[in-house]
Amino acid sequence: MCDTCGCNVTPGNKHLLASGGTLETTAEGHEAVTVLHNLLHENDHMAQHNRDHFNGHGVVAINLMSSPGAGKTALLEATIQALGDEFSLAVIEGDLETENDAERIRKHGVRAIQISTGSACHLDAHMVHDALHGLDLDDYDIIFIENVGNLVCPASFDLGQHVNVALLSVPEGDDKPAKYPVMFRTADMVMISKADLLPILDDFKPERAETYLRNLANDAPVIHTSAKSGAGMEDWLEWLRTQVAARKQEHRQNPDAHAHVHHDHSHHEQGQSPGRPITSDS
Repeated sequence: MCDTCGCNVTPGNKHLLASGGTLETTAEGHEAVTVLHNLLHENDHMAQHNRDHFNGHGVVAINLMSSPGAGKTALLEATIQALGDEFSLAVIEGDLETENDAERIRKHGVRAIQISTGSACHLDAHMVHDALHGLDLDDYDIIFIENVGNLVCPASFDLGQHVNVALLSVPEGDDKPAKYPVMFRTADMVMISKADLLPILDDFKPERAETYLRNLANDAPVIHTSAKSGAGMEDWLEWLRTQVAARKQEHRQNPDAHAHVHHDHSHHEQGQSPGRPITSDS
């Protein structure tokens, strides 16, 4: 979709068009992207830059992806309640508009930075990079990136995360891995959320959803959770503990591997805004 609908151009990367990409105006007055390779290349470059930041501080970065309303924010709230005393957590929130989800997170005493994407249906690495300026990574164990609710475009953009978690909520139906293969193929974990509704919506068959996932040659773990009832949450929490332990061990073994990461502020220095204002709880 990103190659045809124009959503490769986001508030975070539009400034890059001046360095190789071009926009043409159609007869109807709409902007159509004619050169996108530059944007994707620059996104991947910035994503690695972000990942170096995370690695250099021993922080786990987790990209949460799902359709709208699948329960990402509710999952984060339950996770904060369960792990808030065990790990230091922060959240980067992506939405087209409003700070509703970020405000929900902040009520639990956790720092949340909102990225308002405007018309862009996904986050990109440049947006996340700007958000990181509001976080001292030395203070955190896990950074959750709650991507824009969308089962298509977020899967195509590397943000610098270590793992992708795809949520599939019971009300959506069990065929989503077959309908949206890119999203579920890139998942390092698949969570069947709102699992407390399984007895009611009995046409959702977890085993069928998992079969569709395996047909994509993805052997990622599949867990069933309910942020509302708490069912299955311990499986999720234990997976998170494993991710943190692995990242901390790697950081101890290679403490200088990413000791210095250069910050590129060139688009700020040129007076160009990388996107909509990012607001936080500061």
